[in-house]
Amino acid sequence: MAAGARATPTRTPPRPSSPAPRTEAVVPPDWASSVTLVSSHPTPPVVVVCGPKNSGKSTFSRILLNALLPRHGKVAYLDTDVGQPEFALPGCISFHIVDEALEDLLNPTLREAERCCFFGDISSKRDPEAYLNCLFHLYDYFVGKYRCDENEMLPLIVNTPGWVKGAGFDMLVEMLRYICPTIVIQIRITAQSKNLPDGMFWLEDEQTGPEMININAAFHDALNRSLLIQKDSCGMRERRLVEYLKQCFPSKISLSTNKELAYALASIPPYQVPFSDVTVVHLHCEVPAGEIWRSLNATIVGLAISNVSEASRSIPYCVGLGIVRGIDVQKGLLYVITPVPLERLQSVDLLQQGLIEIPTTLLQVRGCVSPYMSTNVLHKISERDLYAGDG
Repeated sequence: MAAGARATPTRTPPRPSSPAPRTEAVVPPDWASSVTLVSSHPTPPVVVVCGPKNSGKSTFSRILLNALLPRHGKVAYLDTDVGQPEFALPGCISFHIVDEALEDLLNPTLREAERCCFFGDISSKRDPEAYLNCLFHLYDYFVGKYRCDENEMLPLIVNTPGWVKGAGFDMLVEMLRYICPTIVIQIRITAQSKNLPDGMFWLEDEQTGPEMININAAFHDALNRSLLIQKDSCGMRERRLVEYLKQCFPSKISLSTNKELAYALASIPPYQVPFSDVTVVHLHCEVPAGEIWRSLNATIVGLAISNVSEASRSIPYCVGLGIVRGIDVQKGLLYVITPVPLERLQSVDLLQQGLIEIPTTLLQVRGCVSPYMSTNVLHKISERDLYAGDG
């Protein structure tokens, strides 16, 4: 993907997420004692947080992360919920190193991942095997980099999805058996049928397990019944994508409404990518050979780098997402809008098409992502001219 670029040879780095207003969380006593126990563990722990959906796993994980930071300086975080990720974009499984306290304990924040895999869907139901392969690859990455040298050993928090029945339960069992955590935190609600089984349900009887901590969901009504917080999941995903796409522009540009962002995206000069520079991978569907390129038009794609050299798992890693703005089959070119910096795009050789959709709030504005290219695109330029500023 190194042969095409926009007219400006240098790019403003992606704008970091603006700090959210500090939001305090009321920490129940059993949560507080569990956090104290985990944060005082003699060695950097590997902690898996599990429980049914909307039970408070993400909020607990944020509180635990902040508690681990003063002692360890950095905390590793494996973000495994492709539908409601903590730090990443929808459809992604990601690994992060966090070195500063989270100010907002009740809401997710967008952060750049150290390593990311694009699964391409908001639920692991469509392809459990591919989901687990991505997750195991990221865990292997953590072990290889942060658990081999005692001087660099970091604690790890693994926040798991809330799908804990049927195939979701089977995947959680596989996850726990592979990771072999130091501590497992299970959050339980009063609706017992929705909870995970008691005890170390993923182990055989003769196996020795980790430390197991059970805590109750934090939010209750007057009758002390757990309250599942009904989230606008679709809206949260769209807002996360909108926040990400705003990073295509310098921070000094004000884009306060979706209409302004939609028109800005329609007018920005996209990257120009020759078909010969990339391979297209359809993650969850099959496309006829003659329609591969056209199928990308006006879709979100994962911008990925092949990973065939690593021995553990040949899982491509994703450097970001992009919108395919248009396709020119005759010229063999596609046009991509993305906030990923040019220097990182140089290594991209895979376009992964999944089922993550462009936010409807942008598509409802005329001119957001037209299937036809506007005239403000570059002609193909050579690699030596990428930074030459040929105007």
